[in-house]
Amino acid sequence: MINEDALVVFSGGQDSTTCLFWAKKHFRKVYAITFIYGQKHVREVELARAIAQKAEVEINVLNVPLIGSLGKNSLTDSKLEMDSEKPADSYPNTFVPGRNLFFLSIAAVYAREKGIRHIITGVSQTDYSGYPDCRDAFIKSLNVTLNLAMDSQFILHTPLMWLDKAQTWEMADQLGVFDLVRNETLTCYNGIPGDGCGHCPACTLRRQGLETYLKTKEEKEKHQ
Repeated sequence: MINEDALVVFSGGQDSTTCLFWAKKHFRKVYAITFIYGQKHVREVELARAIAQKAEVEINVLNVPLIGSLGKNSLTDSKLEMDSEKPADSYPNTFVPGRNLFFLSIAAVYAREKGIRHIITGVSQTDYSGYPDCRDAFIKSLNVTLNLAMDSQFILHTPLMWLDKAQTWEMADQLGVFDLVRNETLTCYNGIPGDGCGHCPACTLRRQGLETYLKTKEEKEKHQ
């Protein structure tokens, strides 16, 4: 365990919840920061508060509607029909331009005020739906930028960066929070907790990962 505090960018979804409990295992004290940015699935914030309370983690919820209002995307604009898969020549319209850039920049300011160097985010390049701000190169670049901008020594941690969804489920299981993640988080873009609506891009990715993990776990248990 690192004898320092950490801040988790926390949405109440599968990935960030797994990261929250990963952080609790690796750091002295954990804080969470959550954003309301105009997302249609804003119920995730309500669940984030409940999970943080259960985890005994102090949570700060910030209202930043500017992030969702700057560009057209189906997560904040109810008039847009959500892409079911990534278009061949562009990003899916579930991509909120600059979201992780804004989230992590705001988180860094908040962390600096609390004397926190370690910031954790649940982005993954393995299962990133084509979002450019989930890539490892972006995180590394932003880490340097934040340090230069605030003359600090932040460390951005990405525990899920090279894990697919099945491996993320495995991590949650190893951390002892598999049932919590499965039943109490909200990943669904249509705002349905747990297994979700079953057909939006986030639910599809989550379900495929879960099925793969459970099958792999069953096979391992058979051979023990």
